[in-house]
Formats: sequence, C-alpha cells, structure tokens
Amino acid sequence: MWIVFTFLAAFMQSWRNALQSQLSRDVKVAGVTLARFLWAGPIAACYLAALYLFLPPDLQQAGQQVGQQAGQQVGQESLQLFPAPFWGFVLGAALMQIVATGLMVKLFQLRDFAIGAGLAKSEAIVAAVFGALFFGTQLSPLGWLGVVIGAVAVLLMSKGAGVARLSPQVLLLGLACGSAFALTSLWVREASLVLTLPFPHSAAWVLFWVISVQTVILLLFLYLRDRQTLAALWRRPKLTLAISVTSCLGSIGWFSAMALQAVPYVKTLGQVEVFFTLIVAGSYLKQKVKPKEMTALLLIAVAAILVIWG
Repeated sequence: MWIVFTFLAAFMQSWRNALQSQLSRDVKVAGVTLARFLWAGPIAACYLAALYLFLPPDLQQAGQQVGQQAGQQVGQESLQLFPAPFWGFVLGAALMQIVATGLMVKLFQLRDFAIGAGLAKSEAIVAAVFGALFFGTQLSPLGWLGVVIGAVAVLLMSKGAGVARLSPQVLLLGLACGSAFALTSLWVREASLVLTLPFPHSAAWVLFWVISVQTVILLLFLYLRDRQTLAALWRRPKLTLAISVTSCLGSIGWFSAMALQAVPYVKTLGQVEVFFTLIVAGSYLKQKVKPKEMTALLLIAVAAILVIWG
C-alpha cells in the first residue's frame, strides 16, 4: 500500500510543481507558497471526515500497537489523542515545508521548471550527508559514491552551456531546499508514530494540522506585510485551486506512505517523480530538456538510491 501512495504522491507533486512554476511568473514567492496550502485545508478536513465516517478507527487496537512499538504498557496519558511531542513535530514540519516550498519556487524563478525540481530532489543526498556529519549515521563506500554522483549531477544542471553559467546561488538554494524537505519528511513520520491511532487516521490528522498551521502562518504574514500578493492570488482562482488540489492529494500520498514505511524507503521510490517531471516539462510546459540536463536528473535518482542502499 505504501508503494501505491508513493506513486500517487510523486505524480501529483510533479504536476503541483509545474503549476507553481507557472504561478511564480506573476506572483511572489510567499504567494505561490500559500497557493499550495490555501484550499488544501478544507480538502484535508473532508478526507479526515470521510475516514471517520466510512472507516472508524479501532482505538483499543491502536493503543496496543503503540504499546508494542514502545515496548511498554500504554497508560491513560499515552492514549490522549494529541500528546505533547506531536505538536512539536507538527510545528517543525509545517515551518520546514514552508521554507522548502519557498526555496523551490525561488529555484523555478532562477532556472526552468525541470532543473528547479531536479535540484529540489537532492533531498535524500543532503539528508545522508547531514546524518553522517551531525547525527552519527554511517555511510558505506557505496553510499558515498551516491553522494559524489549526486554532486556531479547538480553541477551538470547548474553548469548549463559553459563554466561561466555555474551559479553558487543556485547550488546553495538547491541544497537548502533538499535539506528542508528532508527535515519535513522526518518530522511528519515522527508525528504519525506518536499518535495512538491506526493508519490511515494518524496520517490524516498530521496532514490536517500541518496544512492548517501553514495556512494560518502564511495568511497572517501576507495580510500584515503584503496584501497585494493576496490580491494577486485572488485574481488567479483556477490556478490557485489547481495547485492546492494537487498539493493536498500529493501530501495525502506522502504522509500516508511515511506513516506506513520509513522515510528513506519512501523517498527512494519517490525518485520516480524525476520521470514524471520530465514528462510534464515536455508535454505541459513545452520546455525542452537538454540531453545533458536529462542525464543529470537521472543521475540524481541513481545517487539517491545508492545513498539509501549505502
């Protein structure tokens, strides 16, 4: 089941990125980021309500499962619906996803859609490096080979037609974007695991609260600082709605898959998004992907797989 959810997420995310790339031509980064969440909240609420209506959760069985995972008996405090750590993970994931989305939109503005999306997919590579440097994660020679291949792929995409076009700004944005997405994924899974609810209800609650927090933060920010951007979104209702719908469906896929399976496995399979990206860039956006850039995108997928295996 987690494989099906991952494919759904990758497919929807490639379309959402393409739509965001279009909107970024006329709307500022914060507005394009808000478009991802603006109508996603009501959709997530409807999805959550439908789960409780047609698939009521077995709370007793869920509590026993959590107790077995923790290796201890579940008490009354552990059975509260939203324990304290849950809110920390939700807030962290919400903020990191806002940062990651904003950075990715900036990449779209600096480079074309396929290249921006490809740089954002450095997520698995950057997470592996950070894990080895700061969290004691051990990488085998095969894993480090994947890191090197990923670095070469990023250089190929940023290099363009010549050395003069090599942009440190684009490289740093890509690495920062991948890092923020990696933290988002890890905290989303942790939030799902601390809930004493079965799947898919745990993932649905995480999705609902993460989107709600993101929407409130961005609406308040733009209302206080940049109301013109809110007006710009209002003038593009169809594109904004399409971004929210594809984003929410993609998030349902990601959150559900990560509630069922460890993040590295989900993100490894999620590299199929690279191929969806190439299809969307060519068929919908009419952007020609050069052979060298296509090779670089495929190398990122290979690199991520090597890193996870390593």
